[in-house]
Amino acid sequence: MVSSEPDRFTSFGQDGGASTVDRFGVWLSRRQNTKSVRFIVGKDVCGFDAMFMRGVLDDAGSALLVDVSLVPDLFNHPRVNGIEGLLPDALNALPDHSLDVALCMSMVEHLWELLFTLAHFRRLLRPGGFCAAKVPSWRGKRALELSAFKLGWSPAYEMDDPKAYYNPRDLWPLMVRAGFLPHSIKCFRYKFGLNTFAVCTVDLLDDA
Repeated sequence: MVSSEPDRFTSFGQDGGASTVDRFGVWLSRRQNTKSVRFIVGKDVCGFDAMFMRGVLDDAGSALLVDVSLVPDLFNHPRVNGIEGLLPDALNALPDHSLDVALCMSMVEHLWELLFTLAHFRRLLRPGGFCAAKVPSWRGKRALELSAFKLGWSPAYEMDDPKAYYNPRDLWPLMVRAGFLPHSIKCFRYKFGLNTFAVCTVDLLDDA
């Protein structure tokens, strides 16, 4: 029987800040992530990585942040609606077509029910909106575990939490099954092949 219980009750970095390796990873990701920023100005954005979302809150029209726990200052931001809970259940009450952008950076590998969560992202997006997802690849797994278990550069408990890793050939079909049309999915390796990045756009005529 597959467990649906959470393996953790704190969000990434909440227990004492990010490690040097984590900060380096964030720095490497920033160039790819910030390509999305110009598309979220004035939009309704859902974010699942507070480290990235903190830098773009002032650009978004509104921001919905979802995590197992959120620090108080995020709740108090005038543009933030925070939800603490587990995915995909935390998204059940949100109305269809209520978001322009869903950003999920280094999050999907921690989910037991990834397909249901991706299907929620598709349900929540308006025509013309997009979902951007970053996830460690199988090559990234080796690098992350080397850093954690051999070199001691990052917390070992973080490396025991992922449920799977994804190359483009793994993530692309899940996006299709979630409801995104094949021609609207861009899925590629980046960051020296350590990560997979997917951008899925909802066509303007979809659900019209």
